Amino acid sequence: MSGLEDLYKEIILDHYRSPRNQGELEEPAHRCEGFNPLCGDEVVVYLSLDGGTIDIKIGGRGCSISMASASMMSEIVKGKSIEEAKQITQAFKEMMDIYESELSGNTEIESVSSDVDLGDLEALQGVVKYPVRIKCATLAWNTLTQSIDEIQDQTH
Repeated sequence: MSGLEDLYKEIILDHYRSPRNQGELEEPAHRCEGFNPLCGDEVVVYLSLDGGTIDIKIGGRGCSISMASASMMSEIVKGKSIEEAKQITQAFKEMMDIYESELSGNTEIESVSSDVDLGDLEALQGVVKYPVRIKCATLAWNTLTQSIDEIQDQTH
């Protein structure tokens, strides 16, 4: 295993063992649940907007990949606007798609969100070597997207 893979593994384990922003937000925070029926992972996202910025807490249970991804997600979107969170989410999903495509030999996908710094989230790029684990890594992100959509539907 290369030094970079060791570092990525440590980042994932750190977020799994010591998840950031764990818990619940008080009402009227929006609560949204995500579930992966393939492996049983469950993620709960509590989201509220304070002056246009996101406050977020996470809960749930699951494998190290899903819980680490949720922790990293909460860290990077906390304090951001809805639009910034959407851009980060798009960049993360593109990263997962690009690496998956490269593994399958397709090099024609290009990132349109390359200006977004994903920081520790890049540790999850190795997950694409195991396609079934991609759903684990993206569960929290899909739940965040659903939560944002539901909040925006309520305000329109």
